[in-house]
Amino acid sequence: MGNMVKVGMADFNICHAPDAITTLGLGSCVGIALYDPVKKIAGLAHIMLPDSKLVKNNENIAKFADTGIDACIDMMVKAGASRMRLTAKIAGGAQMFAFGSNNDMLRIGERNTEATRQKLKQLGIKILADDTGANYGRTIEFYPETGDLLIKSVGKPVKTI
Repeated sequence: MGNMVKVGMADFNICHAPDAITTLGLGSCVGIALYDPVKKIAGLAHIMLPDSKLVKNNENIAKFADTGIDACIDMMVKAGASRMRLTAKIAGGAQMFAFGSNNDMLRIGERNTEATRQKLKQLGIKILADDTGANYGRTIEFYPETGDLLIKSVGKPVKTI
């Protein structure tokens, strides 16, 4: 096994097998693991918000679903991945706090998941598996050698999708 590449919050990166890639602390954030199974190149974006157009200070493109996914894909393509072969697995988008309100601004996890699905559909990238929603955080690890996404959550068994 190779190195574990770390992706921070509102960040993205790529790796090639045998390396793997991880991000910690997905609450309402969504982790998007993108994958070219032929070249065994993976990209991972850790997005915090659904739409860059709704925020004034949006210079960090990695923070948003509408811009972070594109930037991650561009990095993958420069490294030799094919846009036509890309697939995705997603995790996160939890409702971490119960507010007793249907206020749209408080449904950030759900909105992040919806924006991620919409962006991937727009790009023609099939979501092979997901572990989204609920009310708990997740840490994910993606292994381009196998295409496995490991999901770790406190008090829950490790899940592979």
